[in-house]
Parts: sequence; C-alpha cells; structure tokens
Amino acid sequence: MVRVLAVADEEVLAVRSRLRDLRIDLLLAAGDLPWDYLERVAAEVDAPAAFVPGNHDPVVSRTSTGPRGFVAVDERIVTVGGLRVAGLGGCVRYNGGAHQYTQAQYERRARAMLAHDRDDAPVDVLLTHAPPLGLGDDDDPSHVGIAALHGVLESLRPTWHLHGHIHPFGMVKGDRQVGPTTVRNVIPWHVVEVEPRAAAAAVRRGA
Repeated sequence: MVRVLAVADEEVLAVRSRLRDLRIDLLLAAGDLPWDYLERVAAEVDAPAAFVPGNHDPVVSRTSTGPRGFVAVDERIVTVGGLRVAGLGGCVRYNGGAHQYTQAQYERRARAMLAHDRDDAPVDVLLTHAPPLGLGDDDDPSHVGIAALHGVLESLRPTWHLHGHIHPFGMVKGDRQVGPTTVRNVIPWHVVEVEPRAAAAAVRRGA
C-alpha cells in the first residue's frame, strides 16, 4: 500500500509540526500552492513528489521547471513513488491567464496524454487541478469543471481522481464515485492509501 499526501490551493498553518508524525510514501500537488511551500512539505515528508499546475501557478519553461524535486505530470502518465499517475493541470479559460484552456483544448490535451502513453500498466491516480464537469465543480465561469475528464476516467479507470481548485470554505466536499474511481477534492490536504493496481493484478495472476 502506498500512503499518499495530496495537497492543493491552501497552505496549512504550522505545516512542519503537523507533518512530523505522518508516514508518507508519495506527495502529490494539485496546483495553486507556492513552490517554496511545496518544497518545504516535500523536504519534511522526504518522499518522491509530483505536481500539476493550477491556474495561478507560473508557466514552466526552460529556466523555470517547477518546484525543486517534483516530477511534472501535466499531460503525462508517469510512474512515481510506486504508483502510475496521470496528470492534467489548469482550469477552464475565464480570463486568458496561464494554465487556462477551453473545453475543446482540454479535449485535445486529454487525447494527447492518452495517445502518448506507451505502457499498458494500469493507472492508479488521476491528478488534476480542476474537477470533472458536474462533479464537484461550481457554476461561476472560473470554477466550471472539465468535460474531457469524463472520457479520461472512462479510459483509465484509476482508483483515485484527486483535484483541487474548488475551495471548500469550511464546508465538507464529499467524495464522488465514477465507476471504480473515487473523486476527491483534496484542499488543503488529504492522506489516502492506494494499492498499486499493477501489483494487485500480479497477485491475482499468481505472479
């Protein structure tokens, strides 16, 4: 079992003391957190880390590669910390800022991610900044969900879909179930335990 700390959007006060007794195998960041904060969290948990950008994050370029020590999984499917993780960052376009895309652009990005995957191994986690359309999103233009994520979930059937972007404002954001996938808003952070699907399949085959 891989113990995952997922973080997004809101910093946690006294983060070092609150992390001290957690045993974490993998850190996943779903966007809109300062990179120095993410680097402090990663140093504290001392585990592999991966991220997708939120709509308030800087554009990653040749000279700006994201939080130090993090694997960028935007529009990629990679193995990190013992899990296969697929990622799509950003949100629906609402003011032309960085990491914002139209629904049609998201559809193209999702298709590209799926087409570039050369590994037949199952995906454990879908990590995005925004939620799927109609699943935990909001009505205002900046917080509408992503229609293309429904096709991604149908194709990959991950155990977890972890996202941020929709601030709870003190309310409990309940999980949603899409087939075998649990969709969870992880703001400000959540710990989940994930059984790697590839390992589970090998056990069932008697490997």
